[in-house]
Amino acid sequence: MSAAAVALLFGGAGILLAATPAQAADVSYKVECVPPAGGGGPVQGTTTASVTAPATAKVGDEVEVVWKTVKPASNNTDLMDLPKDSIKPIGYAKLGGAQSGELKMEGARSNPPIPKKSPMVISDMKAKVKLTKAGDVTISPGKYDVDFSGLLTHCTPQESVGVGATIKVTEGGGSTNGGSTNGGSTNSGSTNGGTTAGSGGQTDFPGKPIEVAYDCGSFVKDGIKTPVTISAKKNGGSYDLTVKTAKDAMKSPASLPAGALKPSMAIKLGGADSGTVKVSGPATKEPIPAGAGVTLSDMTGTYKPGKSGKVTLSPDQLTIDVAMAPGADPIVVPCKAAGSGVSLELDVTAQAGGSGGPSTTGTTTGSDSLAHTGAQDEGGIKALALVAGTVVLLGAAVFTFTPWRRLRGTR
Repeated sequence: MSAAAVALLFGGAGILLAATPAQAADVSYKVECVPPAGGGGPVQGTTTASVTAPATAKVGDEVEVVWKTVKPASNNTDLMDLPKDSIKPIGYAKLGGAQSGELKMEGARSNPPIPKKSPMVISDMKAKVKLTKAGDVTISPGKYDVDFSGLLTHCTPQESVGVGATIKVTEGGGSTNGGSTNGGSTNSGSTNGGTTAGSGGQTDFPGKPIEVAYDCGSFVKDGIKTPVTISAKKNGGSYDLTVKTAKDAMKSPASLPAGALKPSMAIKLGGADSGTVKVSGPATKEPIPAGAGVTLSDMTGTYKPGKSGKVTLSPDQLTIDVAMAPGADPIVVPCKAAGSGVSLELDVTAQAGGSGGPSTTGTTTGSDSLAHTGAQDEGGIKALALVAGTVVLLGAAVFTFTPWRRLRGTR
C-alpha cells in the first residue's frame, strides 16, 4: 500500500475518530521461524515491519493499527510454488508506555502465486485498539505466525524490538465503538475448508489448498510436499470430486517412459459422514527425465452421501502406480500422509446406497479400504521390497529403474 493510500485511508478514519493523520516507521529485527512438523528445521532471518497508527488521539478513541511486512525473514523455499490466496499472517504487537498489553493482529488470506525461492508476499495485518489512558502509547511489532492452509509457522524475535509507532493520547471525550484491544480483523476464509454446499442453486464448490507431506519410502527420497485442493461439483444428489496437487510436486527418481506414473488418493470423510472416497487420475503422458519435476494428474471420483449434514473432506493416503514398460505390471508405491487438514466442507443430503460407514461399496468406501489396495498384489510386494532396500530379482525393467550404484549402497 502506498503512503498516499495509507494517508487517505487513515485520513478518512480520522474524521470519524477525531485523530490526526497516521504515522509509520520501519522496524527491523531478527527472528527464528519454526515450521510445522515435517517442514524442516528452524530458519533464522531478519524481517522489517512498518507499523502505522494515528499520531494523536483522545482517551476513549478506538483507532486502527496496521502492520505491514516490508521485508519477510526469508524467501519461499525450493519445495513448492505457493498457490494464490493460501497465506494468512497473524501478528502480536506489544503496547507500551501509558497503556500496556498485547494486540493480536490478522491479515487476509490474500497473496499472489509465489514461485519457489521467490520473496514471500504477506498481506497487511490490522487490528483496532481502544485507548484507555492519557500519555504516549507505543506499538512494537513482535512475534507472528504464518498460516499456510492451516499449517502454522511460528516466528519469534531473537532480539529487543524497537518502537514502530507512538500515539500521543490526551484526555477527552473521543468516540467509542465497543472494540476490543485484542481483536484483529476477521478472516473472511472459512476455518473448516472451502465453500459450504447445500444452499440456493450453487453447484460448484471450490476447496482450499491444504499442505500435506507424504512419506513414500525410498521411491521418493525426500517425500512429497504439496498443497492438495479438493473441489466438488453437485451432480444430482452426489458430488463429482476433483483433487489437484501442485506443479512439480515431486522429482522423478529415474528416467521414466510415457504413461509411467498414475496417481490415486483416499479422501477422508468427517463430520456427519465417515469412510473414504477414492479418486484417481490418468497416467503421465510424456517421458520424464531423471531428476525432472513431476506434476501428478488431476484425480477425480464421486462422493455419494450416506448421511445428511455437514461433511468435511480431507486429503489422505496417496498411491502412485509405476509402470516401467507398456503392459508391465505396475509397482504400487504407497505414500503415507502426515499433517493433513480439511479442504472442503459440504452440507449434504443422504442418498440411497451412499457411504456412511465401512460397509460401503463403490467409489465411496470404508476408512481402511484404500490403504490395502496394491499391498496384496505382486506390484505392492515389489514396491515394499524397494522401500525396504532389499535387492530382489524383478527383471530388467527394475534393474534399469534402480541403478547398480544404488543397489551396492544398500548392501
